[in-house]
Amino acid sequence: MPTNESATDRLARLLTMVPWLINRQGIDIAEAAAELGVTPAQVEADLNLLFVCGTPGHMPDDLIEAEWDVGRVYLRNADTIARPLRLGLDEATALIVGLRALAAVPGLDEHDAVDRALAKLVEAAGDSSTASDRVKVALATTVPSDTLSAARTALAGHRRVHLTYVVASRDETTERDVDPMRLISLDGHWYLEGWCHRAADVRLFRLDRVVGIDVLDVDGTPPAEAHPRDLGTDLFTPGPDDLRATLRLQPEAAWVADYYPAETVDRHADGTLTLTVRTGDLTWLRQLVWRLGGAAEVLEPAHLRSEVAQGAAEALAAYGL
Repeated sequence: MPTNESATDRLARLLTMVPWLINRQGIDIAEAAAELGVTPAQVEADLNLLFVCGTPGHMPDDLIEAEWDVGRVYLRNADTIARPLRLGLDEATALIVGLRALAAVPGLDEHDAVDRALAKLVEAAGDSSTASDRVKVALATTVPSDTLSAARTALAGHRRVHLTYVVASRDETTERDVDPMRLISLDGHWYLEGWCHRAADVRLFRLDRVVGIDVLDVDGTPPAEAHPRDLGTDLFTPGPDDLRATLRLQPEAAWVADYYPAETVDRHADGTLTLTVRTGDLTWLRQLVWRLGGAAEVLEPAHLRSEVAQGAAEALAAYGL
């Protein structure tokens, strides 16, 4: 198997490989390897595995027949998986929506490739693609294209960047040298994750808060101790200067206490929870409460409670409610 290839990845390749080879009986093994993006040795290893695969019973007639002794590949007795895998409606819709969102990203160098893939997918999906028209994904549009482009350039070239960055919670502008690790789009915002030399640790920087970025002629390879953060739990890591907020959660929103780091969690007899979190930016918390609807209530601070109520009223007004 290729280095670091998981069993899931190999299974996906085999399921694609079988119908592809069946429709190209007698293909040269080197040509097949080039088309499949693997080595001839890997194709032979996959064929050896297919040779002992088949339907239940494991009798000779139940197993896939594979021949490649003369340098050309022949597959037989694989009719049950001879048809290429097809996307379901939900899968096609998800891909179309994702590609449309990607095509709207400013500064993307692969726009032509995205547009071609999107056109082919819409054509293949036919009338089913109309379901995707009802789904809209809004990525951050406040990031200048030259900021995203500079971040991508630094990431691809392993160059260090110098950031002029606004820390919203302290209304402070800071200067930082960062070794880029990855670019992330999360909850409608673009982030640059990297090793911050000022903090001597891994940090996430929201690109709409970057007011200046310079790609330095300095090697930007992060140190060995720099590891990508688990975005499910570590995106909102509290700091000593962060704000404190308290929420009351209904039982159906109890998962929030397990998903986000909390300072305190009080569970009540009626199944509700009182949750206290600390964060440097209340934006994500405000959006979380809106998404939860009536299952979450802000107890404090008062200004966050007011902002949530105002935003909810504006949303209802937009729908004429």
